[in-house]
Amino acid sequence: MLALHQVRISRQGQLLIDLPLVEIAAGEVLTLMGPSGSGKSTLLNWIVGAPLSGFECEGEVILNDTLVNGLAAEHRHIGLRFQDPWLFPHMSVLENLLFALPRDNTMKRSARQQHALSFLRALQLDDLSMRMPNSLSGGQAARVSLARALINEPQAMLLDEPFSALDMTTRETVRNWTFTHLKARNIATILVTHDAADAPPGGDIIRL
Repeated sequence: MLALHQVRISRQGQLLIDLPLVEIAAGEVLTLMGPSGSGKSTLLNWIVGAPLSGFECEGEVILNDTLVNGLAAEHRHIGLRFQDPWLFPHMSVLENLLFALPRDNTMKRSARQQHALSFLRALQLDDLSMRMPNSLSGGQAARVSLARALINEPQAMLLDEPFSALDMTTRETVRNWTFTHLKARNIATILVTHDAADAPPGGDIIRL
């Protein structure tokens, strides 16, 4: 479970976010909606532990009964997926995933490669393993980007407008694919979007 307690985010004295209590169970998706400048992306960056300049932030982020506020971003086990895939253009799909894998000096490169390949296979993306990012469609790049985030085995996921750059047909396919795999891995998720159609059916929505 991902929980936010007494979260308040302000900028230059103006209150942007005021969330007394938010709880997202494992495998569930909470959707945040609001106009540009309402603090949605700032909230995600604060949750993940990214440095913020010019904002006053307070509150608690609790992940599976652990207070993570004082932890560095890389130790919070929270994934963040932006609107753009941000794949490394000089690396193949497989190499992008290998780069994202946590460094383990006890694991040989061949074992790391087999792990990444098996992960792609589990997500039905193994046919893309040797492709370069510039040869992928928008939908393929979006799925690979999520795979790169998931290979770190996050306990929570933050999605910041992840479908907005896709055409309508691809958008629905990628959206369904994304929510299916997040639910299958019991990952608590916060989705930021401008489009109510992006919210999963039956999920909670908070309008800022």
